[in-house]
This record gives sequence, C-alpha cells and structure tokens, in this order.
Amino acid sequence: MKARKKSVIRDWIESIVVAFILAMFIRTFIIQAFRIPTGSMRPTLMEGDAILVNKFIYGAKIPFTDWRLPALREPKRGDVIVFIYPLNLKKDFIKRLVALEGETVEIKHGVIYINDKPLLEPLFNQRYYYNRGEFAQEGQPIVVPKGHVFVLGDNSRSSQDSRYWGFLPKKNILGKAILIYWPLHRIRIIR
Repeated sequence: MKARKKSVIRDWIESIVVAFILAMFIRTFIIQAFRIPTGSMRPTLMEGDAILVNKFIYGAKIPFTDWRLPALREPKRGDVIVFIYPLNLKKDFIKRLVALEGETVEIKHGVIYINDKPLLEPLFNQRYYYNRGEFAQEGQPIVVPKGHVFVLGDNSRSSQDSRYWGFLPKKNILGKAILIYWPLHRIRIIR
C-alpha cells in the first residue's frame, strides 16, 4: 500500500514537471499570450485585450543568447508585431510595422509615404498619422537603416512609437500578433 502511494505521488510530480517543461517550451519558441495595457493600437487592439503572439514565424529567440531559430518569413509591412522596447529592454511593446530597412518614410498631411508613394492599403489609409516626435517631421523624409524597421501605433494621437524614439532593431522583434482571445466579444484574427 505504501509503495503504491509513492508511485501515485511520483506519477503526479512527473506529470506536473513534464507539463511545466512543455508549457515553457511552447511559450518560449511557439506562441505566447500578452495583455494590451494602453490604447496606442486603437481601434485594432483595445486596453485589456488578451492576445496570442506567434513567435516562430520570424524565428524565435533562443533564451540567454543572441541566436534565433530559422524564420518562416521576414516581418512585412502591415504586421502587428510585439517587440522589446529599445529604450527599456525589460518592456515589451506592440505596434504596426510600417517601413522596412532601406525604405524612405515620411508622414505628409496625415498620410504615410514610403519611397515618395502614399500607402493606400486600408490598414494605413483609414487613419490619420500625426507629425510628432523627432523622427516624423513633415518635409523631412528619413531612411530606415539596415537591420531596422519603422513602427507606428494605429492610434497615432497617443502612441509612443518610432516617431519619438527612432528605428526598431529587427533583433528586438519577438513575434507577430495573430489573435485576440479575450474578452469573448472581441475574439478575432488580428489584421
């Protein structure tokens, strides 16, 4: 009877340890949940939304190193990305990728221009983007340096983004936001 009790306890402990290791592997390399703290991505994401982020699509970071797993694809314009904030490496931010390395970006009269052409896709042309911050002065196009991207919040009026702090190193990108899973009435794929 005593041996059987130890066996049951040992089975439970082994199951818990295996479940914990599996959960940590999934969270580190495949998918991670985040909660939206501010309104900088309104109306796409609202304060309190719980989202899932695909970490393997851009090549998940290997913990405690600068290495990454192989990527399925590169980040592209329009992706809503989660990244390590360049001015505070302990914070994660979420914004929309607007310009890629080597592209010239400028905001004119509320419209984003890439290489002197307005972004006419619905993701961008249904919002007004403000010329605020050092990196978004009207009449001053800027070139995104190699190894970086330019990101903006969908709620341009109240977003701390590349307009203020500059270019985002691609190595800081953690993953692509794919799904709002909470609250229930807001469940949807993120576009």
